[in-house]
Amino acid sequence: MIRLYNGKVLALNGDTEIEDKELWIQDSMILYAGPPQTDHPAFDREIDLRGDLVMPGFKNAHAHSAMTFLRSFADDLPLQTWLYDKVFPLEAKLTPDDVYALTKLAILEYLAGGITAAFDMYYKRDAFCQAAIDCGFRMVLNGALAKWDDWSVGEMDTIKYNMLHPLISYIPGIHAEYTASLELLMFMGELVHEHKKPFFTHNSETAKEVEECIERYGLTPTALYEEYGLFDYGGGGFHCTHLSSDDMDIFRRRGLWAVTCPASNAKLASGIAPVAEMMRRGINLAIGTDGPASNNALNMFREMYLVTVLQKIREKDAAVCDAARVLEMACSGGARAMGLPDCDCIAAGKTADLVALDLHRPNMYPVHNTVKNIVYSGSNDNVRMTMVNGKILYEDGVFHVGESAEDIYARAQAVTDRLCRG
Repeated sequence: MIRLYNGKVLALNGDTEIEDKELWIQDSMILYAGPPQTDHPAFDREIDLRGDLVMPGFKNAHAHSAMTFLRSFADDLPLQTWLYDKVFPLEAKLTPDDVYALTKLAILEYLAGGITAAFDMYYKRDAFCQAAIDCGFRMVLNGALAKWDDWSVGEMDTIKYNMLHPLISYIPGIHAEYTASLELLMFMGELVHEHKKPFFTHNSETAKEVEECIERYGLTPTALYEEYGLFDYGGGGFHCTHLSSDDMDIFRRRGLWAVTCPASNAKLASGIAPVAEMMRRGINLAIGTDGPASNNALNMFREMYLVTVLQKIREKDAAVCDAARVLEMACSGGARAMGLPDCDCIAAGKTADLVALDLHRPNMYPVHNTVKNIVYSGSNDNVRMTMVNGKILYEDGVFHVGESAEDIYARAQAVTDRLCRG
């Protein structure tokens, strides 16, 4: 059992109030979250937070973790050129061992930035699931099917991942409308109805994607998915940069999740998602980094900052998109979008997926509003500790993931050298 004491807690349990509390962690669960106690059980370890802050870990609600090998490889290109000429050809060469090594590199970056779970869309799932399990990291798999794949193999087996390990779960999906066919949409519709599962995909990332979908079917991607019943059990979309008013009505009515990825969308000149408008409409919101090939960082502090400041630019109003709401999107919203309701806040009985932030850093002073400091001036430098499923995987600059960080770096570099320079 672990005790975290002499610190502050931002529970994100319906508000953003910071309180003086201590936490007791037993196995994977928060056993106690409340005022300091003098009468308590024996602990295996007691951690003096020295006034630092504990809150739910960040949830990266859209990622392609193993794309670490493409970081800074094909920058400064338009999306379609980048994707079809640079990304797809090299991804076709990946082996399961490659994906395992590259995913471990991403997990180190997640942990160093206080991220406790990722919603990952990629290939060779056995490999990146094993990387997550071996590191102790939480991963939600999202389907990445395209029209050229063999749809009948893999998807049904992947659903069984829900029962294989507590750190791994699965939500059906396709890569995107522009890499799909009507036959694939019908297949996915049958799958989500048979298993009563939500559905996620890249959705309206670029204006070109939306325009071409309308040319093909007379419908936006969102309306097309709705027509084929893919949202009958919920779900949502990644990016949602170019949603129409009717699209947003579907998202609101269905209770769908819009996952915004501001850094990637800005870097690829895809646009700025209408996050403030979606907030006004009551649409569920979460935040993702997208992959390290298009971002290039897996950094939720940067994403939070960009979410709020880009909305102020888009709407020409410095008052829109309050930082406290954005912090909730990054932590609680992501957990709910990913089907992780036990990881959305700090309370007794919830899962211990936590981050401790060092408040004794220059960027946290002076103290006016700690929550806004986290969003507007926070950085990975503030991450003191990251805990997943009750286990400390990162603490004071040291990783505890079963092997040394240097070995992970070396293997990832060897894979990258072979694929990109071989």
